[in-house]
Amino acid sequence: MVELTPILQANELALSFGGTKALRGVSFSVEEGELFAVIGPNGAGKTSIFNCISGVYRPQEGNVTMQGEEIVGKAPEDVAHMGIARMFQNIELFDNLTVLDNLMLGRGSHMDYSVLSAFLFTPKARRQEVANRAVVEDIIDFLDIENYRAYPVGMLPYGVKKRVELGRALAMQPKLLLLDEPVAGMNVEETEDMARFILDVRAEMGISMILVEHDMGLVMDLADRVLVLDFGEQIALGTPDVVQADPNVIRAYLGEEML
Repeated sequence: MVELTPILQANELALSFGGTKALRGVSFSVEEGELFAVIGPNGAGKTSIFNCISGVYRPQEGNVTMQGEEIVGKAPEDVAHMGIARMFQNIELFDNLTVLDNLMLGRGSHMDYSVLSAFLFTPKARRQEVANRAVVEDIIDFLDIENYRAYPVGMLPYGVKKRVELGRALAMQPKLLLLDEPVAGMNVEETEDMARFILDVRAEMGISMILVEHDMGLVMDLADRVLVLDFGEQIALGTPDVVQADPNVIRAYLGEEML
């Protein structure tokens, strides 16, 4: 049996802010094509993990590797070039730009012509513009936002904005996608739509994902494996069924009704 190499590996992560320990020796791996979830009460360390992976925080101890390459110590833009994209909990779009223009911003790491070439719209700039526009048009079709493509994002319903946020992350063509509470603030119908798109991303694009989410129903329906944190400590790791039945998880977070 061939042992698979994880796309991402985190080993003994420890992160402190003054006397507050945000992470205490957390270790996990994410396999190719896996939808891996991180859950826990507020302040458990979920966002700290995302910030360590994306280069925003540098842990005092431990390391994170992406396909064997060390992430810790790299700037966020360098981490993005390695193939890690992030969908933010709070929408980070440009309201005055159209859906198309916001998605094109996600292609920035794939453009290598100069400002002068862009200004003069040289043949190289034109070729790359056409190629990158084709990628974005495919994402617009994939997320079913064709009717909104020319609208300023600020005019759109909240649920559509979240889809555009996902689209901009996908425009980077990542190997690993960080989903930071993708259904926060959504109604039931919008949540179901987002869940379907997340599943489609995995099935059709093969992108590995790490999901942080408070909607436990969504997590347990979508995730292959779940990591549970409490006050920065790792208290459980396994399939949704195993995690839901873990007494430590029930006490710390899920509650008896989840059984």
